[in-house]
Amino acid sequence: MVPDYSSLSLWMATFEGDLTPRRTLDGDTSVDVAIVGGGFTGLWTAYYLTERDPSLSILVIEREICGFGASGRNGGWAVGELAAGFEAYARRSSPKAAGRLMGHVHGSVDEIGRVIATEAIECGFAKGGVIRFARSRAQAERQAAQIETNRSNGIGEDVIRLLDPEEVRRFARPTGLHGGIFYAPCAALDPARLVRGLARVVERRGVRIVEQTAATAIGDGSVTTTGGRVSAPVVIRATEAYTRDLPGERRTLVPLYSLMIATEPLDAATLAEIGLDTRPTFADDRYAVIYGQRTADNRIAFGGRAIPYLYGSRIHPATENDRRSHDLIRRVLVDIFPALGDVAITHEWGGVLAAPRNWVPAVRYDPRTGMGTAGGYVGQGVAPSNLAGRTLADLITGTDSELAELAWVGIESRPWEPEPLRWLGIRGTRAVMGWADRFEFGTERSSRLGRLAHGLLRR
Repeated sequence: MVPDYSSLSLWMATFEGDLTPRRTLDGDTSVDVAIVGGGFTGLWTAYYLTERDPSLSILVIEREICGFGASGRNGGWAVGELAAGFEAYARRSSPKAAGRLMGHVHGSVDEIGRVIATEAIECGFAKGGVIRFARSRAQAERQAAQIETNRSNGIGEDVIRLLDPEEVRRFARPTGLHGGIFYAPCAALDPARLVRGLARVVERRGVRIVEQTAATAIGDGSVTTTGGRVSAPVVIRATEAYTRDLPGERRTLVPLYSLMIATEPLDAATLAEIGLDTRPTFADDRYAVIYGQRTADNRIAFGGRAIPYLYGSRIHPATENDRRSHDLIRRVLVDIFPALGDVAITHEWGGVLAAPRNWVPAVRYDPRTGMGTAGGYVGQGVAPSNLAGRTLADLITGTDSELAELAWVGIESRPWEPEPLRWLGIRGTRAVMGWADRFEFGTERSSRLGRLAHGLLRR
């Protein structure tokens, strides 16, 4: 029986194309490049490989359907930033190398827009930037400090700038406003339409995609699947949170949950109250991550990380529909925009993102073994996955390019701690950050404990 993939998210539920799975792998085969994972990283890698070397035979192996995971369920932010930030890469290379990487990450938003236009993928792409509200004095202080850090790292006002409350209100009209930040390299989009459209494009270019075919083992030169063995001199793992299902990989990346809601399409009066006319994505600067966008059909899609992690790195569908978490997310949204208090919520969903122990997204490829991987985006993978795909394509084909030398290439992360330390650490620090947010909203004073907990997850 084929699952109801339309229930995965607002994006899948409103997708007008066919969600019927492609054919499974039906026996042993050989290709030049085998890519495990039919999300953004795997498909972007396939796309750019067809540009670098059209003669390559490429097979994408997907356990469910393309876009089943985070690529079809996320908040629709193609934001040109990396979870680790400038300093993490500067420590591992140099400030100059980190700046070069960040420049390419910023540019990935426009590159996605170029491909969308070139390939005629209809996905509601709107480059409106990010508005991050400061809704407490403590958040405003952190934002001012962040701007100073960005300036010292050579990142100018064309990328990120501080806003006073009146400037914020030109974009949106949240409650409790102390100021904000505008971050330019970001576009709102419908991720399911993008990932499904990208899959169709790579097929037209000669890439073969098999779905409902699970990879059960990945080794040098081969992928063992439920449909047969794939022999390939190049094997790319692009499995993000689902990496935990592969032998020996349970502690490589932890699956962290993020849940979302979507309103009904809003009427003109409600839209006038909240703003977001240019479709910037939005958040505030609390420690517990939240994120939202005004969709192309005038809904508000909004999410946050309520239940962050299940013991043993489990992934369980019931957590995607946790009632208390969805209710909490709605309360936060209405607190920001009270005009949404009586608006119907039409869709609720969730999914898992992937976090490496060092919190540093990376690209790795070993030309001796032909093994490669990219990811660990910690929920910010829509735009960086495009750069990762271009980088992997250059590394695989031996293309002499700046991308192959970027500061995120080759970074390794130590494994996550064994249980119960993993559960205690993740759930404990998340609880402290939630407490810190309540403290800051209640007292207007900054929480040192929140900053400490925020940093501990990244060590």
